[in-house]
Amino acid sequence: MTGLSEDELVQVFKALGHPTRLCIMRWLKEPGSFPPQERPAEEVGVCLKHIQARAGVSQSTASQFMAILQRAGLVTSHRIGQWTHYQRNEKRIGELGSTIATMI
Repeated sequence: MTGLSEDELVQVFKALGHPTRLCIMRWLKEPGSFPPQERPAEEVGVCLKHIQARAGVSQSTASQFMAILQRAGLVTSHRIGQWTHYQRNEKRIGELGSTIATMI
């Protein structure tokens, strides 16, 4: 079977099962909609502090949300100094679509 395994698929669905995490994935689709950063969000991803502010959650909650999305393979992270930047993992998202089309 190509694409995601059943266990990976379950992990992705669990990650997307929270409304705020689902919103974060939609927001990351347009990184330019976040406030300006030292390095362009389209290049390095969106800083966690911007995701936190838009979601209206604490820093620890935002970090937990992003860790869950990262474990599911839906986002990648890039560290710049003390800040972590996140962007969508489009390859994995594409695999998700293919897996759903063939499995379900």
